[in-house]
Amino acid sequence: MAVVAFGTLVTVLLVAGLLAGWAVYGRLSENVTSDGATAAELARHAAERPRRLVPDALNVLLIGSDTRSGEGNGRYGRNPGGERSDTTILLHLAAGRRGAVAVSLPRDLMVRVPACRERDGGTGAARLAQFNSAFTTGGPACTIRTVERMTGVRIDHHVVVDFHGFKEMVDAVDGVDLCLAGPVRDEAAELDLPAGRVTLDGEQALGWVRARKSLGDGSDTARMERQQRFLGALVQKVRSDHVLHNPLKLYPVLHAATSALTTDPGLAGLRDLYGFVREVRGIPSEHIVFTTVPREAYPADPNRDRLLEPAADRLFELLRHDRPVPVTERAATGRTGARGAPAEPAPSPSFSGTTAAEEPCA
Repeated sequence: MAVVAFGTLVTVLLVAGLLAGWAVYGRLSENVTSDGATAAELARHAAERPRRLVPDALNVLLIGSDTRSGEGNGRYGRNPGGERSDTTILLHLAAGRRGAVAVSLPRDLMVRVPACRERDGGTGAARLAQFNSAFTTGGPACTIRTVERMTGVRIDHHVVVDFHGFKEMVDAVDGVDLCLAGPVRDEAAELDLPAGRVTLDGEQALGWVRARKSLGDGSDTARMERQQRFLGALVQKVRSDHVLHNPLKLYPVLHAATSALTTDPGLAGLRDLYGFVREVRGIPSEHIVFTTVPREAYPADPNRDRLLEPAADRLFELLRHDRPVPVTERAATGRTGARGAPAEPAPSPSFSGTTAAEEPCA
C-alpha cells in the first residue's frame, strides 16, 4: 500500500528538521531500519540496471508491506504465502526540486519479473506474473529490478512501510478529515461512516485505503484514486500548524513514522532524511502530481491489467528525462469501469491524476 509509504515519508520529511536539536533525535533515528540486504542484492545486478540520465533528479520507490504489521492487520487481505505489497508508488523528484510526480503501479499489473533470489536463498525463474508477486518472492530487490526493467527508470532509493506504523501515525495527528459523497458500509474493512465530513482514525484509515470489494466499483483503479485523495488530505494535515508547531505532537508523529520505515542505507536515519527534507519541503503542493500508469485489461484475464501502449512508454520516457508530466483532472487512467469492463484509452499527451493541493472536503 504505497500511499502508506508516501504519507509516512512525507511526515518524516516535514518534521525531521524541526527535531534536529532534540535529545530524542538519536533514538528516533535508530527506529529506521536500514535495508543493507537489498543494496547488496542490487549490487550483484549492477550491470543490468538502467543508468541515471539526469543526475540531480531522484527516483524513490515506495512500497506498503505486511512486514512488522503485528496482529489484526490480516483482516484487510493478508497474503498467506508471505509478505505482500498492495500498491507501489514510483516517486520522481525533479532536478532542482521544482516538482514531483507520484506514479501508482497497480498490484494486478501483469509484468515480466526477472529471475530473483528468493527469501529462502533459492533463485526463482524469470516469468510473466502479477506485479506484486515480485515482492512476495524476492522482497524490495526483486520489486526494484522489476520496476527498472519495466520503466527504464533508475531507482535511487526505496522505502518500505508497514501497516501498523501507518495506523499509529494517523492517530498521532488526531485523524485525517475526508468528505464523503455518501455513507460507507464495508463489513470487511469494518467501516460504517456517514456522508459528509468525517475524521478517520488510524484503524479506519487503514481500512479505507486498503478496502476494495465493497467501495466504488471494486476495481484497483477506484482504490488507487481513493488512496491518492487520502494521501492529499494526510499531507495537508501534517503540514498544518496543529502538527508542525505543536511540540506535543511532533514526537509521537515522528516516532510512529520512523518506526514504520525500512529504507536503503542512503536514507536510513533522521540525519539522512533531514538532508533530503531540505531539498523537497519547498515543493508547492500544486507541483506534486499523483497519477497511475496507463493500463488496460489483460486479454487472458479481465481481472488483471497490462500496460497501455504507447501511453505508458511516453510516461516512462518523461520520467527518465526529467520532463514535466502533464496531468488532467481525473477522467480516465487507461482502466475504467468495473472489474472486467472494457478499458478506455488514456488521454494523450496528458495523464489523468490529481495534485496534493486538491481540497478533499469543502
